[in-house]
Amino acid sequence: MEITDIHFRQFYRNGKLRALVSVTFDRTFAVHDIKIIDGSDRLFLAMPSRRMPDGQYRDIVHPIGPVMREELEQKVLGEYRRTVSRLSGQTYTG
Repeated sequence: MEITDIHFRQFYRNGKLRALVSVTFDRTFAVHDIKIIDGSDRLFLAMPSRRMPDGQYRDIVHPIGPVMREELEQKVLGEYRRTVSRLSGQTYTG
C-alpha cells in the first residue's frame, strides 16, 4: 500500500495532542482521526480507537507489522514537521 495523501484536519498548541490527520492509501482508502501525540521523548502516532464496554480503548484500525507502522509514522511526522515549519516560518525542532 502506498500513502497517497496526508491531510491535517486540525492543529493544537496546548496539551499533548498536536494534530488530527487523515491519511489516504492508494487513492482509494482513507483513515481519519489519526492523532499526533507529543510524548515524553518524541512525537508518535495514535491510531483511531473506540472505547469498549469495559472502559478500555481499542484501536479500530492499525498497521499489522513494524514495516508499515514505521513508514506511516515517518511520512506523517515528516509532513507534520514540514507543515508546522511552513506555517510558523521557521524550522521545526520538536
